[in-house]
Amino acid sequence: MIRAITGLGLEDIVAKRQDSLYESGKRGESRVKYKINKGQDFVVGGYTPGNPFDAVIVGYYDGDKLLYAGKVSAGFVPHVRREVISRMKLLETYVCPFANLPEKNRRTQWALTREEMKNCIWLKPELVVQIEFTEWTPDDHLRHAAFAGIRQDKNARDVMREPG
Repeated sequence: MIRAITGLGLEDIVAKRQDSLYESGKRGESRVKYKINKGQDFVVGGYTPGNPFDAVIVGYYDGDKLLYAGKVSAGFVPHVRREVISRMKLLETYVCPFANLPEKNRRTQWALTREEMKNCIWLKPELVVQIEFTEWTPDDHLRHAAFAGIRQDKNARDVMREPG
């Protein structure tokens, strides 16, 4: 069933008990939603400050250019957040590594404008992370992205946008 849903490009499936009744606007225990996420590796090029950070700023390589894909704030538990910030602190720089920033206007919540970039802390693009997300937006940003782990076995220059 999951293969069929994925093959159709759908993002979730809802399962229900056979004897359950539909109740408008209510979510009962008789129904379960299973999300089908995409995932791939991304390069961390910066972060937004917080406690100790709010979101990582990720992208992928297209030739020699690192392209911005999105900000990711979900998926971090406290001990992982501490590990990620300790790695990021060693890579801090004053130069934005993304070739396609700043974006001209804020059409979506995932955009990074010149004004928003003033709060960003930039990194040398060396840290590779795995991110899960539901889809790419029409503006080539990640939708509903969540951190899934650090990739220590992958070179940042090898991270490209995967098809699909």
